[in-house]
Amino acid sequence: MTALFRDDTRTRRPAAALVARSALLGWAAGARASLGPAAPTITGAHRPVVRAVAALGVVGELIGDKLPNAPSRLDHGGALVRATAGAIGASMLAARGRAHPVVPALAGAVGGLAGAFGGAAWRAWAAGRLPDWQAAVAEDVVALTAAAVACGARFGAPGVGQVQ
Repeated sequence: MTALFRDDTRTRRPAAALVARSALLGWAAGARASLGPAAPTITGAHRPVVRAVAALGVVGELIGDKLPNAPSRLDHGGALVRATAGAIGASMLAARGRAHPVVPALAGAVGGLAGAFGGAAWRAWAAGRLPDWQAAVAEDVVALTAAAVACGARFGAPGVGQVQ
């Protein structure tokens, strides 16, 4: 058998909660692609400079999305990029929990596609009902919250931690 399916004592079968959190993180990456890898980095046990660089990437995307010339998330293979970002983030969550990454990565990818198409549908629905920047900020809040929940950020605790 390949190493991917070999019984490895260092990893275990992913729990249902990890798969659900992976799909949620994927959905957040579908809304804002940088959240896929950045959210587990920011909430993980990384050096402060690494966490700061990841946070700057997210802030850059949040600002860039508000620009009038920002393309649709579905243009130029954007949905696949967001699915990939969701899969990468989910794999990072699996590694954090020492679980096999295949099922979480698939859940993250599916979540990324759902977030990309769902977010595009939200913005199309909101067009004409809300100013574009308000619809974008509402989406940002939901995506950031989803990423924080998926990565197990503990609010009110000193520092940022994760739920295993």
